[in-house]
Amino acid sequence: MRKEEICVMLGTAHLATTPGKRSPDGQFRECVYSREIVALVAEQLKAKGFRVLVDYEPLGPCAEMKAATAKAEQSKELTWRANWVNRNCQKYGTRKCLYVPIHVNAAGSGGQWLSAGGWCCYTSVGQTQGDKLADCLYQAAQVHLAGYKQLLEDGKKTGAYDGRQKYIRTDASDGDPDMEANFAVLAKTNCAAALTENLFQDNRSDVAYLSSVEGRAAIVAIHVDGITRYIEEVLL
Repeated sequence: MRKEEICVMLGTAHLATTPGKRSPDGQFRECVYSREIVALVAEQLKAKGFRVLVDYEPLGPCAEMKAATAKAEQSKELTWRANWVNRNCQKYGTRKCLYVPIHVNAAGSGGQWLSAGGWCCYTSVGQTQGDKLADCLYQAAQVHLAGYKQLLEDGKKTGAYDGRQKYIRTDASDGDPDMEANFAVLAKTNCAAALTENLFQDNRSDVAYLSSVEGRAAIVAIHVDGITRYIEEVLL
């Protein structure tokens, strides 16, 4: 397999019409930040010679996603994304494809600032090819979040984070670090897929870091390096 045969699919987070999904003061919006990071990751991966596709770039819903309620709209949106991924798997070959939706976490519903922090990655339940992709992303996160690690530890002393927080959040119950959940974009897609949750949009310190030059560079580097590692070590 040649690297130009690989199809890297990047996923944007939610829509502008999805309730919540922003900081309590409304200044940080997950849908906007995700699309900005996705664009930067895509640019760098294309420069490496990979085929890169982005699932959905507009902030508003397309005709196929529109519904009478926000819940129904979100369900249609997730179905649209999963179907899009699977069409590309059929076109390029499932083994040659991978999918990484890029999100920002939240500890609450967006009404108040909270003290949770940290980076993590989700795969679907059980042992899948997505676990290998998640492993590569976790390895990259350990490298590129060294500065954030110190920020979080310092923040525990000031109350920005509670004492339980870790800069990288894991679930080792099944022998690997990734979290597991039946998210539609993971459970209903056919290729290796891993969804990243890049810190917390309802933590003041996390939002400041994500919005900084250093923070944005770190988040981009996690994805570029993690995806590249997966392609070079697992697919090629």
